[in-house]
Amino acid sequence: MARQYFGTDGIRGRVNTPPMTAESALRLAIAAARTFAPNGGREVVIGRDTRRSGQMIEAALIAGLTSMGLKPVLLGIVPTPTVALMTRETGAALGLMVSASHNKSDDNGIKLFSPAGIKLTDAEEEALEAAMASAFEGDFAPPPAISTPHHMKGATTLYLERCLETVGTDIDFSGLKIVLDCAHGAAYEVGPAALRQLGADVTIIGDTPDGLNINAGVGSTATGLLKSTVTETGADIGIAFDGDADRVIVIDELGEEVDGDQVMALIAGELHRANRLKGGGMVATIMSNMGLAEYLKGLDLTLARTKVGDRYVGEHMRQHGFNLGGEQSGHIILSDVSTTGDGLLAALQVLKTLASSDLPASSIMRVFEPAPQKLINIPFNGSNPLESAGVGDALTQADELLGERGRMVVRKSGTEPLIRVMAEALDDELMHRALSLVVAAVRAEA
Repeated sequence: MARQYFGTDGIRGRVNTPPMTAESALRLAIAAARTFAPNGGREVVIGRDTRRSGQMIEAALIAGLTSMGLKPVLLGIVPTPTVALMTRETGAALGLMVSASHNKSDDNGIKLFSPAGIKLTDAEEEALEAAMASAFEGDFAPPPAISTPHHMKGATTLYLERCLETVGTDIDFSGLKIVLDCAHGAAYEVGPAALRQLGADVTIIGDTPDGLNINAGVGSTATGLLKSTVTETGADIGIAFDGDADRVIVIDELGEEVDGDQVMALIAGELHRANRLKGGGMVATIMSNMGLAEYLKGLDLTLARTKVGDRYVGEHMRQHGFNLGGEQSGHIILSDVSTTGDGLLAALQVLKTLASSDLPASSIMRVFEPAPQKLINIPFNGSNPLESAGVGDALTQADELLGERGRMVVRKSGTEPLIRVMAEALDDELMHRALSLVVAAVRAEA
């Protein structure tokens, strides 16, 4: 069915514009109550990031849930993985995170988690879509059953403890000089607390949220300030989160950004050497570099690929027994601890390796030689350019050109009005020829 509300990762959009309105949040809450807790009486965990609009969306969710006799449990400002954790720890009927992740403050969104703390399947989202259309019809809770929300304390402390447990006590972090960029987002308190508790020398940026500055010139999609701060302070490494801290970007001591595939390769290698990697390899998406697959092959490990979206990665991990997976963009799932992408948890694994090594970050983070790859985002208005004959012909020509020596990945973004065109090949010139062919066709239709 055509989706009116849900994209790649929950519901997301410009605030006060469909689908991201208070009415949409109200409809979602009522529909979710009828779908996941039709008898009422159960708890629903809610967290949010630092956006000013977060409280408005949260209020609409509270109204819908309480009107159906459900009990909202408010965590306040927390990273997305904290919501996933507390949903399964409390036995809640559902978890809701109010965030638009790496988007700027004009946008907001809602991510949903099942009682097991995992993101909803396509089928579950489609059921919610259908239920939202008729949300204002049907029965509501009788007046005595209308519930009231309550604030939960200690969620951040528990989340922090779970993350720090993965580091152990035998590694000395006191020699590490780290710059941490919290994106003025959800991890602005817990991120610094984790690194200081480990004894590292930490410089913090992006830790003064005002409701409007989330991801503004800071964070995982704007690493310029982090890069310059790393080099100016002589830091060993830089770490950036996005707005809801389910994603991590690493900057080495030279001020160079480390690709997410390299981060996953590093973690995979460490887990493999410790005999803790499950499933005989790891899971990534169609966007991950061919070099990652070649590196894993050299360790007699496999790389399974899924559609773009960490929920698809997570689904494949659960179905096939993997405990490591992620996206090139920095969403990394370590399922022995967390059920969703977790920026802090992934960062700690990188820092643990760096702290125990005599090599600089620029050395340990260059795990494999990447195949030439480039991604171009093309804005579009109106109809989907990928449905045009011209783009289809260009894709056919590009595939013939690449043959077995490369691949094209062209898709419509699930969170923004963009067409993402990615080309990859063993030869740089070949990659650019194929990319130019398809980009020109998409731009002509966009």
